[in-house]
Amino acid sequence: MRFPPIMRNNPHILHGSDYNPEQWLKWKDTIWKEDMRLAKLAGLNSLTAGVFSWSTLEPEEGVYQVTWLDEVMDMLAENGFTAVLGTPSGAKPAWLSKKYPEVLRVDDSRQRILHGDRHNHCLSSPVYREKTRAINTMLAERYKDHRALGVWHISNEFSGECHCPLCQERFRSFLKNKYTTLDALNTAWWTAFWSHTYTEWEQIESPSSRGSAGHNGLRLDWRRFTTEQFVDFYLHETAPLKSITPGVPCTTNLMATYSGIDYARFAEVLDVVSWDSYPRWTSTDADKETGMHASYCHDLMRGLKQKPFMLMESCPSATNWQPVSKLRRPAVHKLQCIQALAHGADTIQYFQFRKSRGGPEQFHGAVVDHEGSENTRVFKDVAEVGAYLKGLDGLVGADTPAKVALVYDYNVRWALDDAKGFLQQKTGYEQTVLDHYRPFWTRGIPVDIIDSKQRYDKYDVLIAPMLYMIREGVAERIRSFVEEGGLFVTTYSAGYVDETALAFLGGFPGPLKDILGVWCEEIDALFPGEQNTIEWTKDTYKRSYKAFDLCELIHLRGAEALGVYGGDFYAGRPAVTVNACGKGKAYFIAARTGDDFLGDFYKEITAEAGIQPILANPLPDGVTAQIRNNGMENYIFLMNFSSREAGVSLGSSAKDNATVITLKPFEARIIVE
Repeated sequence: MRFPPIMRNNPHILHGSDYNPEQWLKWKDTIWKEDMRLAKLAGLNSLTAGVFSWSTLEPEEGVYQVTWLDEVMDMLAENGFTAVLGTPSGAKPAWLSKKYPEVLRVDDSRQRILHGDRHNHCLSSPVYREKTRAINTMLAERYKDHRALGVWHISNEFSGECHCPLCQERFRSFLKNKYTTLDALNTAWWTAFWSHTYTEWEQIESPSSRGSAGHNGLRLDWRRFTTEQFVDFYLHETAPLKSITPGVPCTTNLMATYSGIDYARFAEVLDVVSWDSYPRWTSTDADKETGMHASYCHDLMRGLKQKPFMLMESCPSATNWQPVSKLRRPAVHKLQCIQALAHGADTIQYFQFRKSRGGPEQFHGAVVDHEGSENTRVFKDVAEVGAYLKGLDGLVGADTPAKVALVYDYNVRWALDDAKGFLQQKTGYEQTVLDHYRPFWTRGIPVDIIDSKQRYDKYDVLIAPMLYMIREGVAERIRSFVEEGGLFVTTYSAGYVDETALAFLGGFPGPLKDILGVWCEEIDALFPGEQNTIEWTKDTYKRSYKAFDLCELIHLRGAEALGVYGGDFYAGRPAVTVNACGKGKAYFIAARTGDDFLGDFYKEITAEAGIQPILANPLPDGVTAQIRNNGMENYIFLMNFSSREAGVSLGSSAKDNATVITLKPFEARIIVE
């Protein structure tokens, strides 16, 4: 399958960078001209402009100075660059904060913050909304027919929250619309506990570290409200752009596992998903884990719309805000670029093009160093990637043919983060999902990471670790998936609460009981260093695996035990089960386990589902393989995240080693077949 290009009439991999020409406005006659020369030499074909330009575009209220941006846009067009044009709302000018202090956010202690930094505006402020509408309308009208315009970049890295009176009132309106009556809200939040029952809507306030954060339901709905605030503000920003430039896609740069926004909901209003990737490469064997986590994040972002995404920001060298600003070793930059393409990116973009002379990110990696020429190692690395990408037009729009879906649900994470029990602050939802991703990454089996409310029908295997919260309609859709022949896997801590964090009555895992054929009576939290075992009873292995952190004590209610606990007072009780349901099966893993168990378990599951790795022969440690298909050709990506050479067999069977490719340390290759 092949999706249309992200930008109409641009069937190329976008290779670009965040460009800040306003920082060099005084030197435009020399620096800007040199920028164009260097950008072409680096093999770039796009530049992002205007993201943080508000104070230059509107130095005083209602007075626009845009001729400099006209020059930039014309310069980009004349030199063959596509413009990713930003709206500047991510950082407001000082005059706006001074004249209209209500645009400044209020923190959870109810203190209004001061001007400075970025992402510090109130999304409810009528003044801020009017000012952003005005400048966005001006930009759209001015550049609607400009041949450089390719994509609208809305604001920057939406994040944070505001607790001002306006936001409090909008929160109450959100709750009134959701629950209609206070009685329904009090029931959903179980407010009789601690005598927190509300008798007037005005009594409800947002969570605060100073005392009003006591109920799970309140915190959950505040996060959902905050997500809707960002959705609404994004729609507000894009309204004039959509009206004036309907054919130009709009996006904003996400941050993968950032927990402040439900990205599955936010992605619904994006034309294309884009995100910012900054792995902490060490150029040691630790990069096997770093590489896996980066792949996981790419797959998470691709899964939001299940089509190619934009890598909006990455770093070609040292990332200055990380604890250790380590340089990229030779080959690592190309590896991280090919990795993004392997997992669904149709763009490779950087922050930043030219290093800033001052400011918080003056020593952040860039295509062009303070030295200012093409003679640096980093520039040559970028130019190498630019030359390589020119031969990959066939990859644009190519699909990732995944038959395995792994659920990462932001709502489930919120609920588990708030849960008072289990392991308190160490329940580990995100890490657990990553642990279940690892067996597929190491074997080279593509995975879509999806929200629990997305469609399941394109997959053969559906995995939902720690599905603690069962949202409305999810259990029914899981049942349908299994009955129609799918294989479903979940684990301990599944099916405990509903969408408002109320515990299911009648036994866990709540509405999944009949599908899984088990009743979970208790869950045992183990101290650090304490372990139990799972004794695998299936003939294939008959092995003993460690179990740690969380062990659920379950009863069979139709399911068959595949493994049992080896120790403690629950020795011999079921620890791994399977239940036939219609044409499919539902598996339950009752304890947290190590990589050895998950590797063996998912090898069995994929074999049962008829899912084969991309390559028949086992991959060396630290090497992964991914695949994209454009409807005619397969693009097979081989990536070595190890500090040692690795031989990869391309044989068509596990016994065929005739064709072996040797990957150097941190080398990546693409094979087209």
